[in-house]
Amino acid sequence: MNHLKAFKILIIFLFVTSVLWAQKQQSKPVATTPKVKDSVNVVTFKDSYPVVPFQDTLFFIHNKIGSFSPEKRAKAIAERIKQIYSDPLFEADSLKIVPADITLDIVYKEAFIIMSITTLDAKSVGKDSQILAQQNVAVIANAILNEKENNAPVKWMKRIALELLFIGCICLLLYGINILFRKLKYFLIRNDEKFFKGILINNFHVLSPANQLYFSLRLIGIIRTIVFILVIYLSLPLLFSVFPSTVGFTTTLIHWIMKPAKFALVSFIDFLPNLFSIIVIVVLFRYALKIIKYFVDEIQKENINIDGFYSDWAKPTFNIIKVLLYAFMLVIIFPYLPGSDSPIFKGVTVFVGVLFSIGSSNAIANMVAGLVITYMRPFKIGDFIKIGEVSGSVIEKTALVTRIRTSKMEDITIPNATVLSSSSINFSANTRSNTGGLVIHSTVTIGYDVPWREVHKALIEAANRTDLIEKEPLPFVLQTSLDDFYVSYQINAFTKEATKQPLIYSNLHQNIQDTFREAGIEIMSPHYKALRDGNQSTIPKL
Repeated sequence: MNHLKAFKILIIFLFVTSVLWAQKQQSKPVATTPKVKDSVNVVTFKDSYPVVPFQDTLFFIHNKIGSFSPEKRAKAIAERIKQIYSDPLFEADSLKIVPADITLDIVYKEAFIIMSITTLDAKSVGKDSQILAQQNVAVIANAILNEKENNAPVKWMKRIALELLFIGCICLLLYGINILFRKLKYFLIRNDEKFFKGILINNFHVLSPANQLYFSLRLIGIIRTIVFILVIYLSLPLLFSVFPSTVGFTTTLIHWIMKPAKFALVSFIDFLPNLFSIIVIVVLFRYALKIIKYFVDEIQKENINIDGFYSDWAKPTFNIIKVLLYAFMLVIIFPYLPGSDSPIFKGVTVFVGVLFSIGSSNAIANMVAGLVITYMRPFKIGDFIKIGEVSGSVIEKTALVTRIRTSKMEDITIPNATVLSSSSINFSANTRSNTGGLVIHSTVTIGYDVPWREVHKALIEAANRTDLIEKEPLPFVLQTSLDDFYVSYQINAFTKEATKQPLIYSNLHQNIQDTFREAGIEIMSPHYKALRDGNQSTIPKL
């Protein structure tokens, strides 16, 4: 509480000090009042050069004298006034008007000519030569006296003291602001369980409570830094206004803030009609998408049936329509964006478009292939397929790639362009319908000395003993070839579990070994390399 009271007192003190200083600055006599009048009289002259010995313009020179141009005359007069200012014994009475042949000279101590006034100079401002000379003498005297008063040691001591006071007050203000932000941080840390519950979206923690507190503290630190910068920057005009030589910086600093702020405000006000147009367009397109989404959901649920349009096409078709609508919306909105007519904006847009088209050729090819695959419907998520030399279950289909998980739990990513250009085998296609299922098969070769009926019986018995083999339709055997020394027997059986083929084949081979051993059939492919009696035959007896 003591800190807050001190902070309030400091704010009131700064306000009162600023008001008193501003009133004091406004109450000062203006030494260059004739300057305003002269400037009004000479605004129509093209070649007018100001006489500025200190900070303010005293008067203007419009005409030349002999070889001296108006610009050289103005600079020379300013330098002579500065020389007079350096005289510690300057008195205003020392400035005299001395008539010459064709001019009136303003002389200091009867020897040092400051400037000469011709009849043409007087006519240029619409005054009499004597009146113009008297006016310039008064302006020069007042300017020198005011400058000496401003640079007096006592004045400098007062200004330094006031500057130190302002700096001290600004430091105290920054200290008070720092205390307030520090207390705010400690308050949030002590009550973190009350204010920070984390950000949860669809049961997913976007920000945990600890991260939310961390980002809040960082945000407070950034705001504190911005406040410090603003306080210091806005205090600079007050500090610069103390010394006459730095008064001009005050206007410059304020102009640096006000000009961009005014430009931003005017630009925003001018943009408001376009902003409302953009908002209306966005709202219309969003509601149009919601209406389309409703019909898409109904098609997915098969509440709406369209001949030749499958329900699994609904979502990808909606995504395509959404992209097209958003692109059309951007085309409509583009003319309303600020700077859309700028050549730089158009150039950057073309440059980005060229980069995108050059660098994304493969990506676009994969996206087009993914779109074709979607409407071809060669496989679905969960199907057991084979693409090239890769076989496994489909775990993900995106616009760019297809991911397959093999029986060894290896996730393989295949670009859609490769999928489209390769042949694919879908082992699960007939396992979901009313068909018998997928036919798995394995081949054994047995010599001619074993009766084929016994081999068929053993193979069918092995298939019937195998788990995950369908009982209906019945397994069957095909004799695929009659080779020189043996016969090839192929057992065929039906299964609905296409994703478990490696396990089914393993069990089937085990059962074949068991049934052949029980039947006394040796699994081998005999090769004869011996002389034999041609009267004997290897044909088995019935």
